[in-house]
Amino acid sequence: MASGKRLKSGYELIDRNKTYTVDEAAKIIKEAAKAKFDETIEISVNLGVDPRHADQMVRGSVAMPNGTGKTMRVAVFARDAKADEAKSAGAEFVGAEDLAELIQNGEQGFDRVIASPDMMGVVGRLGKVLGPRGLMPNPKLGTVTQDVAGAVKTAKAGEVQFRVEKAGVVHAGIGKASFDAEKIAQNAQAFLDAIQKARPTGAKGTFMKKVTMSSTMGPGIFIDAAQITG
Repeated sequence: MASGKRLKSGYELIDRNKTYTVDEAAKIIKEAAKAKFDETIEISVNLGVDPRHADQMVRGSVAMPNGTGKTMRVAVFARDAKADEAKSAGAEFVGAEDLAELIQNGEQGFDRVIASPDMMGVVGRLGKVLGPRGLMPNPKLGTVTQDVAGAVKTAKAGEVQFRVEKAGVVHAGIGKASFDAEKIAQNAQAFLDAIQKARPTGAKGTFMKKVTMSSTMGPGIFIDAAQITG
């Protein structure tokens, strides 16, 4: 019942027939977030693409200007000096075949997987485990790299990775309700700019069809997509 009252209270702050600017949405979400925990700020974007076609795939990564407020746990596949660098950078899991075995046996206590290029033979065998979770290292996302320490630091500093789903939707957590409204807006704008820059060559017509922002327990607020795309 309490959550229903919070949602009703949140809806009273918005006009369901109106779209808002990113700044306006951030202020409303900040005001509407009344849960007893620090709610995550989430953005969902409906795109005019069909990801079944290779030339309409949308994926990428973006550093949040103000971090995400989430503790990022990182697993790194590396040996010798690279393994030491990853540990020094703060990776929670570091290894090679031993780490692969740990993951095969069900370990899921990580949010990002990074690998040095020479480890992809080992990592490749984990495709069925890491793939469905969107955790397979990819050079295009900077998670297959010689600079494993830099990748660990980037992940922990608040980098958000995104990938369009089958229904043409991209979504991500971009901050916490405890953030200032200005910081929420800055993170939201950075995420939306990154999606716009990732527009694939095969996308025709309107690219960003609908943009919604909300907190975990709050109502969705429609953002004016035209304002983002110009």
